[in-house]
Amino acid sequence: MSPSTLRLADQEKTIAGLRSELAHTHKQLTTAVAAAAAARKIRVPPTRAATQRHRTPGDIVRVLIPDTHGAKIDRAAAAALLADLKTLSPHEIIFLGDHVDCGGFLAQHHVMGYVAETAYSYEADIAHANAFLDQVAAAAPGARLEYIEGNHERRVETWAVTQTLRHGKDAEMLRKLFAPEFLLKLKERGVVYYRQGEFYDGLPVPGVIKRGKCYFFHGISTAKNAVAATIARIGGNCVSAHTHRAQSDIIRMVGTGIIGAWNPGCLCEMQPLWQHTAPTNWTQGYAVQLVAPSGAFLHLNIPVLNGQTHLASLFKL
Repeated sequence: MSPSTLRLADQEKTIAGLRSELAHTHKQLTTAVAAAAAARKIRVPPTRAATQRHRTPGDIVRVLIPDTHGAKIDRAAAAALLADLKTLSPHEIIFLGDHVDCGGFLAQHHVMGYVAETAYSYEADIAHANAFLDQVAAAAPGARLEYIEGNHERRVETWAVTQTLRHGKDAEMLRKLFAPEFLLKLKERGVVYYRQGEFYDGLPVPGVIKRGKCYFFHGISTAKNAVAATIARIGGNCVSAHTHRAQSDIIRMVGTGIIGAWNPGCLCEMQPLWQHTAPTNWTQGYAVQLVAPSGAFLHLNIPVLNGQTHLASLFKL
């Protein structure tokens, strides 16, 4: 085969390849044009207006008050809560525990290293807690009041058991003489008190109550993300306090659907001396729930910043 014949054959082969590529490109363009034309015919349905749920006469407002620690209460933070209670007019208030500090001889696990830590007595601690309860009752006169025992209230029972060498009747006598439950006159106030060593609402864990679709207790974790650790163990909606850190965790689980855990923070002083020179990461606040007759609810952690909240401004929009 002559050189010219070979060149001609190569050229024809190249031309054939180009024609094949052209045909393939033409097919792709035709398909794209057809797809674009089809897309122009697609009608995306408009977003439907949501059906808003309006407040009904059966709804209730529930306020959740975290740690105030008696003589260690932060007065500015407490004043912010009391002002908001007048705006909210709650039907229910749940005290989440640690509303007395029970320091001094009742805090034997803390080393008393500062003179200032001895500046208040247990009597003064109780007096501050009583004053706070009086103020809450005055700010929300129609509310049902419930009080969950915290680990600080429980210190008195622990002390009583220790002092009586675990003699049950004598320990109970001391508890009735000195425990916050009695010194705060909760029964006379109409406040229902839930002890950490007793079971309620048919639940398998002591110190826990259930209202509607939410569990309430003082606290079971001090982890960095305590509410995440808590919801993993409770497996349902829950509100606790104890850590003095406002947190929330909303998750979806196969067995329960969407559930949440919340901690509103605290209303006590944020830098106690027993923390020495280590800055705390505590935050101040409280929580409010709007609860439907079905038990479904909206939960809001309300932060208190420099003695103020912005809740009243929201109501005046």
